[in-house]
Amino acid sequence: MKPSPFSLAAAVFTAAAVVFTVSLSSVPAADDAGERARIAAVTRPASDFSKAEEYELRPAGAATMFGLFNHDAFSLPSANMSFERRADFSVGNGVFRKLWVSAPSSTISSDGLGPLFNTRACQSCHLKDGRGHPPDVGRDDPAASMVMAIHLPGGAPEPRYGRQIQTLGVQGIRAEGLVRLSYRDRPVRFADGTVVTLQDPHWSLNTLGYGPIDPRTIVSPRVAPPMIGLGLLEAIAADDIRANADADDRDGDGISGRVRPVTNPETGRKAIGRMGWKAEQATVRAQAATAFFNDMGLSTPLFTLPYGDCTPAQTDCRSASHGGDGDTTVEVDPRLFDLVVFYSRNLAVPARRGVSDPQVLAGKKLFYDSGCIACHRPKYVTRRLPDRPEQSFQLIWPYTDMLLHDMGAALADHRIDGTIADAEWRTPPLWGIGLTREVNGHTRFLHDGRARNLLEAVLWHGGEAETAKQRVLAMSRAERDDLIAFLNSL
Repeated sequence: MKPSPFSLAAAVFTAAAVVFTVSLSSVPAADDAGERARIAAVTRPASDFSKAEEYELRPAGAATMFGLFNHDAFSLPSANMSFERRADFSVGNGVFRKLWVSAPSSTISSDGLGPLFNTRACQSCHLKDGRGHPPDVGRDDPAASMVMAIHLPGGAPEPRYGRQIQTLGVQGIRAEGLVRLSYRDRPVRFADGTVVTLQDPHWSLNTLGYGPIDPRTIVSPRVAPPMIGLGLLEAIAADDIRANADADDRDGDGISGRVRPVTNPETGRKAIGRMGWKAEQATVRAQAATAFFNDMGLSTPLFTLPYGDCTPAQTDCRSASHGGDGDTTVEVDPRLFDLVVFYSRNLAVPARRGVSDPQVLAGKKLFYDSGCIACHRPKYVTRRLPDRPEQSFQLIWPYTDMLLHDMGAALADHRIDGTIADAEWRTPPLWGIGLTREVNGHTRFLHDGRARNLLEAVLWHGGEAETAKQRVLAMSRAERDDLIAFLNSL
């Protein structure tokens, strides 16, 4: 019997696809409660840790990548992508990897770099589509896979150097400067007597190209975050993010995550910030355009100025040649920009490893019991998106609530960013974190790469996460090993 066009197709999971099969047609309001109940059931946090949860192996639903867990693990397309759309992904990959050059150039589709910049290619910061790292200690360095945001107290840009230190310049344009990193030891003691020595970073700016910098300048380093799963994070329903917000901690659990409203540069309207260490951007398009503009000095359909972050004090920079041509007034052609966005949305999340391993299951229970899931929320079902089938109606496991949380004084970077406190950070997703060494050859974590491994990253938590950290400090060595085994399985 043919079903009624007004009936809701049952939400069905299949082991092969792990995707909700539902009607994409209009659904009567009377059926919404039933669908919400089914989604609530499959996204409820685990309570049985004797075995893996159903579909836990696939953190990105049907888009999950299987079978490749080496240095290319973050560079594959969504597994559920059609053959026809893979061509766009491949071309987008080429644009993401290509080296931009200064204008004028015979390669007009690749010119317009700078005049000041941090890198010549997206891939140079997001190495293998993965995580950046801090520079070497004790020497002036261009810090290729991280950026140095700057501002004056109150949030104003530094008059000579703007909002970001560009460590490179095209021919004839002086770079703004280089960065130098040093560390001071910060010991932390576990209940069993074990001492871990954390590295407390201290930054300075050297070889300044445009005169003295205002001594009040606040420096905020940011390593490039991994690119995987961005389209799925963008596809989480706004109401699902808001449902976890508790800005005034009305439930008294010590967790007061809050939504960050930001302006979407495409629409001019407010939207939920989802991308970036401080949830600075609402969409993948906005994030990509911001990176082109600030990190490479390239104009896009969203940010059309041809000279990036050059300040009025940098007259040579403002008057340098740009890469717009007769077909477009921006340096990144709109077609190329769209392909980079498509590529960025569809970098696949790798499958979990060892989900049924007894040590991983024990570590998962410790992760839950310690209260980590208060911020690192495990599961969501994404919105229906007919024009983005790879991200549409998937059960995903990113381990983030997408909210801002006060992480304590030790992680405060003193950056004034609108209404955001200096110790507030967006909960980063954890999927793929256990493959960092395989992809990027290091295990540096947190916004500035100060943590040398996952345990150190946990020990830097404070503020709203202080209680959870104290529970970790009370663990035995075997329990800590179990917890890290779980994190490495993500």
